[in-house]
Amino acid sequence: MDNKLANPAPLGLCGFALTTWLLSMVNAGWFSGDAVPMVLACAFAFGGTAQFFAGLMEMPRGNTFGFVAFCGYGSFWWTFALFVVFFANKVPGAFVGWYLLLWGLFTAMLWVASLKKNTALKLIFTALTVTFFLLAFKDLFGLASLGVLGGYLGMVTAALAFYLAAAEVINESYGKTVLPI
Repeated sequence: MDNKLANPAPLGLCGFALTTWLLSMVNAGWFSGDAVPMVLACAFAFGGTAQFFAGLMEMPRGNTFGFVAFCGYGSFWWTFALFVVFFANKVPGAFVGWYLLLWGLFTAMLWVASLKKNTALKLIFTALTVTFFLLAFKDLFGLASLGVLGGYLGMVTAALAFYLAAAEVINESYGKTVLPI
């Protein structure tokens, strides 16, 4: 009897990627703020909840990096969605900038850890770190163009995460490397 645990990373990566892509399209200016309710629904369900559960599933596998990253970003999506739904009109933009800056620092910590991981993961965390800092600086300094740039880089981040998720599922299914990571 094989007691192999399923790899939860593709679920977490897809939750992260899909939600990030949706919000990044708004940040890049492809869609107006009217699209945000769909982002929030995804943030609660897929980006938040599914990603958090993927993180919890990393624990018995002994994957501290996956546990911290998926539970952390699952929590990010929950805090983002709760903030937008209940508090967005009550918090100064500069404080939102600090929120994003601190997430950027959290991401930078994980970026350093990712340097010992596969190339795809390194690229995801490189792009995500810069994305958070661009979005933070947009709110801290009132530079809308940085938010647009952050939106485009967020879509790059999401595409990289989708790729890694696909590679992990496809490579495992075929029992060989089909998509290199």
